[in-house]
Formats: sequence, structure tokens, C-alpha cells
Amino acid sequence: MKYIKLLYLFWKTSLNVEMEYRLNFFLSVINSLINVSGSIFGLFLFYRVVNNLGGWSFEEALVVMGVFIIVEGFSQSFLNPNLNYIANYVWMGTLDFVLLKPVDSQFLLSTRNLSMWGFPNMIMGFILVVYAGIKTGVSMMDIVWGVITIMLSLIILYSIWFVLGSLSIWFVKIYNITFVLRQLIEAGRYPITAYPEIYRFIFTFVVPVMFLTTVPASFITGRGKPLITLISAIAAILLFIFSRAFWNFARRHYSSASS
Repeated sequence: MKYIKLLYLFWKTSLNVEMEYRLNFFLSVINSLINVSGSIFGLFLFYRVVNNLGGWSFEEALVVMGVFIIVEGFSQSFLNPNLNYIANYVWMGTLDFVLLKPVDSQFLLSTRNLSMWGFPNMIMGFILVVYAGIKTGVSMMDIVWGVITIMLSLIILYSIWFVLGSLSIWFVKIYNITFVLRQLIEAGRYPITAYPEIYRFIFTFVVPVMFLTTVPASFITGRGKPLITLISAIAAILLFIFSRAFWNFARRHYSSASS
């Protein structure tokens, strides 16, 4: 209950600060509409010359893109405002204050801030997934499995991002690493099966982009298999446990700014 109350206070404060600039939210909605429209138009151009993309029809590929937009919005609202600033805490010496608080430090670093600017993307992505899913004849069970795998994909993304953020204990300038991660995740706009084999290997076993977008979309379109859900769940659990262990390891090697 303590952590739930803290989460409420953190996000309430963040939203109050964000709402001081309400015009920015409406500009963010417009920007999101433009980005989504541009992405759909780009996908439409592909399907003007081919009948399928890696074995996916146009409507099925729209589901993949919708899931990607949801993941992108989640990153903008929850990951960017928090995990990208771990390096700043280390550099400025304010990580000391985080570690001294009677709260789990990973929880505090991961949830302290909330940005509204990713919510329009999440809403647009959800609308796109529902529209394209209806076009492909989605069932209620497909939606349930899709929601489960999307939640697992968000845990996977968070865990990877937090591990990279933890590297700031040794390497303060980690922005380039997170930038590369964001660029690799961009590959999730399209079905992973549309890429050559070497890229499929990278996007499955090196940077698990496939589990972020293609796997959830496969369930929503009726392509998913229970075994894939099990693999996604195992990957999410193991990566989250690893992120906890790695942060504890990094924390032990942190040289306090006050000592």
C-alpha cells in the first residue's frame, strides 16, 4: 500500500506540472496524428507493390504497427522521463539522496516521473489495433492473449532499458547506447518476418524486438501459439530478475558523491 500511495503522489505531481502547459498536450495529439498517418501511409506504399510483407496482409501489418505505437507511447510516458535521467543522478551526485530514502531505489528511479506526451500515441495505437483487428476477424480470446503479450513486451523493454541505465554507474554518458536501442526498436514497426534472416536473428536473440511487437500482434491476428506466450513470459521474468540483480550489483560499485 505504501508503494501504491507513493505512485499516486508521484504521478499526480507530474501531471499537475505537465498540465501547466496544456497547449503542449493538444500539440502532442496533433503530432501523434501526423506520425500515425505518416506511418500508415508508408505501410500503404509497401502494399501497393507487394501483396504481403513477410507473410502478413495489410490489415495484419497494421496491427503490428499499432502495437509498436503503443510501445512507443509507453516509452515516452514512463521510460524516457525516468530511466534516461539515471545518468544525471550519478553525474550530479543526487543519486545519494535516492539511495538514502526508505524506498526501493529501483522503484523510485523507475516511477518518479510521468509524462503525458506518450498517451496520445498509446490511444492512437490502441485504436489502430482495434480497427485492424476487427478487419482480420479478431476474437475476444485473441484480444486477451494480445493484451497479455503486450504487457510482457513492456516488461521486457523496461528491463533492457533499466539495465542500460544502470551502466551509468560506470559510464556516465550512456545516451548513445539508449539512442541505439530506440533506433533498433524502430524495426518493430513492421513484422520481423519481413527482414532478412540475419536481422531476424538479431531482432530475436540480441535485441528482442520480435517479442515487443510481432509476437503480441500475432496473437491479436490469430497467428499466436501458447508456446510463444510461455517463451515471452520466461523472457520477461528472467530479464526483470536480471535487471534487479544488475542494479544491486551496480549499486554496490557506486562511489557516493559525499564520500
